[in-house]
Amino acid sequence: MINKELQKRILSSIFLIPITVFFIFQEKVFFAFFLGILFLASSHEWIKMNKKDFVKIIGIFYLFFSFCLAYLLREKLSIGIFIFILVVCIFTDLGGYIFGKIFKGPKLTKISPKKTYAGVIGSFLLSLIAALIYIKLISISPSSKLTLSGLIGNNLVSDSIFFLFISFISQVGDLIISYFKRLAKVKDTGNLLPGHGGLLDRLDGIIFAVPISYLFIIYIK
Repeated sequence: MINKELQKRILSSIFLIPITVFFIFQEKVFFAFFLGILFLASSHEWIKMNKKDFVKIIGIFYLFFSFCLAYLLREKLSIGIFIFILVVCIFTDLGGYIFGKIFKGPKLTKISPKKTYAGVIGSFLLSLIAALIYIKLISISPSSKLTLSGLIGNNLVSDSIFFLFISFISQVGDLIISYFKRLAKVKDTGNLLPGHGGLLDRLDGIIFAVPISYLFIIYIK
């Protein structure tokens, strides 16, 4: 039987995913507005969670940097690549949650007590499967908006390494936010999203994976 926490996660996702997809496909002004709302909400959680002014300022600067590069990733590369990276991050989180719940096992680190080695394997595995399925679906899609710009889908080995790299960065981002939550002695960054906690609890991997992926792609191009 599905536990209450998972039920809340599913309901929140059903509400959030359509809204997110809607704004991703809108004109740049509306997309920027959406990112601006996310930036303000996540900054509020960051300020509320941390006590030291220096940490607050550094965090806000990083969040601004991250959301700016998220905007550039969609505008300068493609909607397809932007969504692709989100898919990898989402299934990284989902894989960690599912495998951690099912297989349990040794804990990964004291920074985040719920993280397990089984969860790490699940994160890599599920994100890799989701990425390959996404590429397959996009390859038969007639929409030019979903193009992967010739950067992904050409070589299975190099592509898989890139997918796992994104998943790794997403997991590291999760641990970084968990570290600051542990310092602040809080379970969640907020209570905005039932079953998820705060907005930063859901964006923790994404705010690291998206900008780093953008910089990496720009470098290799």
